[in-house]
Order: sequence, then structure tokens, then C-alpha cells
Amino acid sequence: MIPVLEIGGTHVTAALVDPRDGRVTSRTRRPLDADGDAEAILGRVRDCADGLPVPPGARWGVAVPGPFDYARGIALFNSVGKFDALYGMDVRAALLHGLRQRPGDIVFLNDAHAFLTGEWSAGAVRGHRRAVGITLGTGVGSAFLADGRICDTGPGIPPEGRMDLTEIDGRPLEDTVSRRAILARYGDPAADVHDIAGRARAREERARRVLDDAFTGLGLALAPRLADFGATALVVGGSMAHSWDLVAPALSTGLATGGWTPDDPGAGADPPAPAPPEDTAGSAPLGPGRTSAAGARRTRTVRPAGPSGDAALVGAARAAAA
Repeated sequence: MIPVLEIGGTHVTAALVDPRDGRVTSRTRRPLDADGDAEAILGRVRDCADGLPVPPGARWGVAVPGPFDYARGIALFNSVGKFDALYGMDVRAALLHGLRQRPGDIVFLNDAHAFLTGEWSAGAVRGHRRAVGITLGTGVGSAFLADGRICDTGPGIPPEGRMDLTEIDGRPLEDTVSRRAILARYGDPAADVHDIAGRARAREERARRVLDDAFTGLGLALAPRLADFGATALVVGGSMAHSWDLVAPALSTGLATGGWTPDDPGAGADPPAPAPPEDTAGSAPLGPGRTSAAGARRTRTVRPAGPSGDAALVGAARAAAA
């Protein structure tokens, strides 16, 4: 079992994960204030991790959002709306020397990369050769995957594989779809996104329009990139994906308008049954737009994250075990 941490804008999770089958045990989850000072943030991370039954010298996997120097473990957050107090800090050293279990090594990876890797290996997009993952929360995280590997360059892939570096009508994507953008557009300082979602379900026109515009805009921005990349699957995670009944219709509309029409618009909240692993020995790699037999049942599927929410933990464990 591999010890892992998932550090997000509102919470931190520690767990033990079997990277072979995705089994998660000893899970601990703690709230996290991304606007706190450095010691408060790292103290909460240490508190969460210290509950794991892990011997000294273990190799840990840590999924954390960017901007971050993943090779060196240095935080590069600066004016991104979270973790500004960690800017320039050696998080790797802080964990190596600060955790009770004294890790032997720590492997950091982008949380969206970890999420998509986990969903591809044991979740909602298993069996697809080319898939894209989006996480919706404080901001927009993204990952592009081909044959089990995260891609940073190539047809359809934005700079550094980051959709947050793209624009809609000359404005950053996160000015249209992000927690900050949705709250600003709605205009009620007492409401958070989950409040707006509740009001949309209660048929409040303003709430519904704000959410529809945000997720339709995301679909429009994603569609040409998915087509160029040859993606057969899009999986959406993050806190906003919990409101899939509101996200899916508008997102699917934007995707179809932009030229990537899902075969299953508004797919339900349960992930598809896992497809058997593909035997690729001796076969030519599939190019963009082509699907394997395992992925042929749905050639353009859009799905929410698996209901367990374990994908990023599984992805982090696979990175640490590699």
C-alpha cells in the first residue's frame, strides 16, 4: 500500500492506496484554509498525514494543484486565489522533515493529472485510449492523456496542458468558469456556488442563467481541443461536478456547438462498468479520432468523476509506485 496526500483548495486527504486495483484504506480528510498562513496550511497537512499507519522510509505520492515545481517540490502559487503564503517554499523538505513517519521520498504531481490517471486506470474513462480530464473548483484544472500517459504538447493541447491558460473572447477562461467568476456574475456576497446551485434547482432564473453560461462557455472552449486531440472521453471532477445535474446539460450544449458532440449528453452520475485492459502487444497505436474495441461502444462520452472521489488518490499512488 502506498501512502498518498491530495492537497486541494478546501481540503486535504491522506490515505493508503493499492495502485494495482485502486483500493483505498485508512482515509483521513481535513478541511483546509487555502488563504491561511504557511504554518497553518502545512500544519493541517501534517496533522492529516500523521494518522496513517506508515513505517519510516516509505515513498509517498502527493497530488497538489499548480503552479508548482513538481520535480523539486517548490510552491509557486502567486496571485492565483489560493496558497499564496506558500510561494517559494520547499514543500518537499517541509514534509520530508515534518511528517511523523519520516518519508524516504516524495513524488509530487499535478492534481488534475492524478485525477485523470486514476479515472483512466480504475474509473469513469477506463478503456479509452485518449481522454481529457477537467477539475472544476476554485479554478479549472486539466489533463490530456494518451495510452496511459499525460501529454503536455501535441494537437489540441493548450500550453503546458493547462486550460486555465486559454481564453474565451479575449479573456482568461477562469473569468468565465471558476468559483470566483460564478460568484462575481451572480452578485450575492452571501452566496457560494452550492447556494447558487440550490437556487437553480429551485428554478431561480438568474442562478440557472449564471451556471448555464459558465458551463456552456467551458464546453465551447474545450470542444475544438477535444476534437483535435482525438479524445473519446471527457471526465469532469472537482467540487462543482457534485452538481452534475446542472453541469452536464450546459456543458454538453457547449461541446456540441463547438464541434465535439457527446454520444451520451447528460450521462448519469454512476461511472460505466470498467472495461477489460487492452492487449496492445504487436498492434499499431491508435491515432487521433480512432477508438479501440473497448472504447467503441461510446466514441464521445462525457462523464462525471466516479462517486467514490478516489481518482486523484489512485493517480498519486501510481506515480509513487512507478
